[in-house]
Amino acid sequence: MKNLIVTADDFGISKEVNDAVESAHINGILTTTSLMVSEAFAADAVKRTTMMPNLGVGLHVALSRARPTSPPSAIPDLIDKNGLLRRDLVGAGFRFFFLPHVRKQLEIEITAQFEAFAKTDLRLDHVNAHNHLHLHPTVLSLILKIGKQHGMKSVRLPIDPNTKGFGAASLKPWLALMKSRLRKHGIKHNDVLLGLGEIGSLNTKTLISMINGLSSQTAELMCHPATGPWADMDPKAKNFRHDLEFKALIDKETLNAIYENSVMLRAYRDIE
Repeated sequence: MKNLIVTADDFGISKEVNDAVESAHINGILTTTSLMVSEAFAADAVKRTTMMPNLGVGLHVALSRARPTSPPSAIPDLIDKNGLLRRDLVGAGFRFFFLPHVRKQLEIEITAQFEAFAKTDLRLDHVNAHNHLHLHPTVLSLILKIGKQHGMKSVRLPIDPNTKGFGAASLKPWLALMKSRLRKHGIKHNDVLLGLGEIGSLNTKTLISMINGLSSQTAELMCHPATGPWADMDPKAKNFRHDLEFKALIDKETLNAIYENSVMLRAYRDIE
């Protein structure tokens, strides 16, 4: 049997993303989404889920390039001069690992995000992180510690078999460590992650090729659909074609490929 979890990240970041998530779930192949609890349209996102009882909703832990959940005074070393979580991923990684006072602030922010999700009364389908920062051992340790207190049962494993090169090779030890730690804690995860190399460029043709290539492993397709650009989107994503990702999820050819390949569309809660 071929199992596919189709996840839209960044739920709550804009109306355009929320519109795409709702339509792609009702009219397309989207099965889950990951909520950014502190973004401007998070409340709108949560409200929409009442009309989508079969949509799996998880927590998209945001520790960079996002609005903080905690008061800025509680996490001064995590935010920039504009009051947003810092964009410097490499620098943040070193601070998380080597500076105890920064790790304490990190724990405060991650706890606040889990607590904010709990207040929505949504069932926690899964957890992942913006920019895959849960690969960082310090971040993962805190997510495992705090998440289990909030009923966390599944975490995304960002392992894409189609990603090649030095970057992919350098991540292998971290992915192996992460996989081992998840299993040790009894946390379920996907076997493979599709879409890492297609962020901002996924289209119907590429998506159908992925579907045709599915094996018996449990795969997750990560995507970032939106009906169009939005006012305060990340400048680095200005050239992304979120609209094409959205169209690919609802395309009749995509639906036909799912049927022809006998693919079972799943949420994380369906993983045995």
